Amino acid sequence: MVDVAPPLAAAVLDRLTTVFGAAADPARGAGMAAYMRDRFPFLGIQAPARTALGRQVLAGLGRPTEEDLRAVAVGCWALPEREYQYFACDWLRRHARICSADFLSTARWLVTTRSWWDTVDPLAVHLVGRLVATHPELVPAMDDWVGDDDPWLVRTAILHQLSYRETTDAGRLFRYCVRQAGHPDFFVRKAIGWALREHSRTDPEAVRAFVAAHRARLAPLSVREALRNIT
Repeated sequence: MVDVAPPLAAAVLDRLTTVFGAAADPARGAGMAAYMRDRFPFLGIQAPARTALGRQVLAGLGRPTEEDLRAVAVGCWALPEREYQYFACDWLRRHARICSADFLSTARWLVTTRSWWDTVDPLAVHLVGRLVATHPELVPAMDDWVGDDDPWLVRTAILHQLSYRETTDAGRLFRYCVRQAGHPDFFVRKAIGWALREHSRTDPEAVRAFVAAHRARLAPLSVREALRNIT
C-alpha cells in the first residue's frame, strides 16, 4: 500500500523497532500471546511500558502528515509482533483529526488485515468514528460495511458511533443492529450489545424500547449486553 515511506515515517519506524526490540521480554511475550489465543506473537511489552516507550520513539519528531500516518500504520502491520500494531492504533487515534476522507480506504485495509478485536475496536471507535464524524459523506460507506461479508467490517460499522454520545444517529445505529441481529459471528453479536449499552447512557428509554420491539430477533448475548446498565 505504501512503496516508499516519507522521511518522518521512516524515522518513526526505525526508532520504533529499535526501542521496542530492546525492551522485548520473550517470557512475558509468550504469556501475552497465549492470552490472545496465540493468534499473534508478542514482544512482551505491557501497556504502561508501551506507552512510555512510544513517547520515547516520537520525542523530538515533527507533526505527521496523512501520508506519514498511512506509512507508519502499514509498516507496523507488516511487523510480526502485536505491540507494533498497538503503537499504530495509538498514533492514529492521536492524529485522526488530520486525516481526509480518503484515509477511510487505509482504515478499511487495517480493519480487514491481521484482524482481531484488539486492533479492530480502537480503529472502529477512534479512527473510523472520527473520520465519519468529520466527513459525513462517509456515512454511505458505513451502510456498505455493515452488510459486508467480513465480520470485522460489520463490527466496525456498528461500533463507529460508540463515542458520539448525544450526537449518535440512533436511527442508523438501530438499523444496523436490526440488520445484523442474527449474525452468526460472536464478535458482531457482542458489538450490537455493546453499542446499544453505550447509547443507553444517553437515551436509556430508546434502547429499552428498541430491545423490547426486537427482542425476538436479537441474540441473547446482544440483549444481555444492551440492558446491562438499565434493568
